Amino acid sequence: MPLRDAGFAPAKVNLTLHVLGRRADGYHEIESLVVFADVGDQLAFAPGDTLALDVGGPTAGSAGAAADNLVLKAARALAERVEGLRLGRFTLEKRLPVAAGLGGGSSDAAAALRLLARENGLALDDMRLRAAAQITGADVPVCVDPRPRMMRGIGELLSDPIGLPELPAVLVNPGVAVPTRDVFAALAAPALAASDRAQDFLEINADAAALVSILASRRNDLETPAIRLQGIIADVLVALQDSGCLLARMSGSGATCFGLFGSAAAAQDVARRLQADHPGWWVRATQFG
Repeated sequence: MPLRDAGFAPAKVNLTLHVLGRRADGYHEIESLVVFADVGDQLAFAPGDTLALDVGGPTAGSAGAAADNLVLKAARALAERVEGLRLGRFTLEKRLPVAAGLGGGSSDAAAALRLLARENGLALDDMRLRAAAQITGADVPVCVDPRPRMMRGIGELLSDPIGLPELPAVLVNPGVAVPTRDVFAALAAPALAASDRAQDFLEINADAAALVSILASRRNDLETPAIRLQGIIADVLVALQDSGCLLARMSGSGATCFGLFGSAAAAQDVARRLQADHPGWWVRATQFG
């Protein structure tokens, strides 16, 4: 899925998420195959003398105080590393649900870094920009150049982009927030030990059926503890499974779940039916890539 513009902040989806263990510093090391959807937030930027942020959009009310937004944190982190960085005013339109396992805030921060990079003539692989992304949040580095990748460590170790087929999908969030820290606490992962080698996704060809088969053999380790905290996640997974999807799974720490389908038309049809049956749910047909 090509990036439509520097200010588009696509939803990040974890097709797999294995928690390897808890480090001595309290962080958890993971292995995750990450893709991006063609739905997301939108960020605009106008150069100016003062760093500022305006937040609007359908999910803005759940996004918290603008002063605490990761967009500003990312901009300040980059300004600390690039002398004379030209800043300005950001305008964020929030479309994604918040605390939903879709990396919305991280993707917004990454979009801010892309816009500042464009304004200041910085490359996306500039070490100062990468450092700013990493200090802003664990999911921000993978969102800076939003293409399918394996993400390891606490999010700082990224593979090269992976050539995956586009996957028609439906995203469903039942309208509940699941704080990531609460899900990891419920998981109670053991201390980190020597781990097996990660599965090599770089060898996957453009056969979507083969990819779905491989994904079905993997898992999201946060799904079960998230369901213990919010049982409605299980209802979403059942609704997707009953719709005839090829695979249903929770993304990230939840509560958003995805279903993979054989065609865009099938995904759109299921999205319409799920929205009609569950008007309180956030439902979107999309493509992963």
